[in-house]
Amino acid sequence: MPPEPLRRVDRSLLRDEAYVLLRDAIVAGDLAPGEIIRDVELAERVGLSRTPVREALARLTDEGLVEAKPHSWTRVTPLVVRDVRDAHVVVCAMHELAVREAVPVMSEADVERMREANAAFAAALDAGDVAGALAADDALHHVPVAATGNRALAATIERHLPIIRRLERLRFASLPGRRLIAMHDRLIDACAADDVPAAVALTRENWTTLGELLERDGETAST
Repeated sequence: MPPEPLRRVDRSLLRDEAYVLLRDAIVAGDLAPGEIIRDVELAERVGLSRTPVREALARLTDEGLVEAKPHSWTRVTPLVVRDVRDAHVVVCAMHELAVREAVPVMSEADVERMREANAAFAAALDAGDVAGALAADDALHHVPVAATGNRALAATIERHLPIIRRLERLRFASLPGRRLIAMHDRLIDACAADDVPAAVALTRENWTTLGELLERDGETAST
């Protein structure tokens, strides 16, 4: 009796897994700005075959986290302040649009998810867990994005946000990160009260905090 066929692993899942692993490593600094990348070595490090790693690198190149010189090298893109500023402007505008569209349709459950995310954000800051703070902040701001049901808006944020996440780690490791807890509370209250102008203004203020960090720390990055 012939053996039962084995379940095939979806190639796209491996590609997506490689993408998430490499993107997170770049954001965390495990793959440092300017570091040369060799796909064979990288595949061994993440425990995947070379093909999904190469496909993931192509996607990261398209998103600006990796850059390549044909027939020469592939490397993690240096932290260029101008590129981060450009991404920041786009992400800020998209989050403002999301809040403007979402607040009138958000449910009590949406508001509660934001409160839970802010509690997790505060706890992560108390513990010095920068990665946890980033994840919680992401979860909080994703609630209104998801509430809009606008996939184009969500995709635009997803494309540009990783470029600025490396600098976000500096924000959450500093005092301005603490300031965001209260700012989040005011944003959540505005959403709960269906106060669109206040929610939009607070969203803009939230992302302006990061903009201030860009200006203050610009001399520490490539220009």
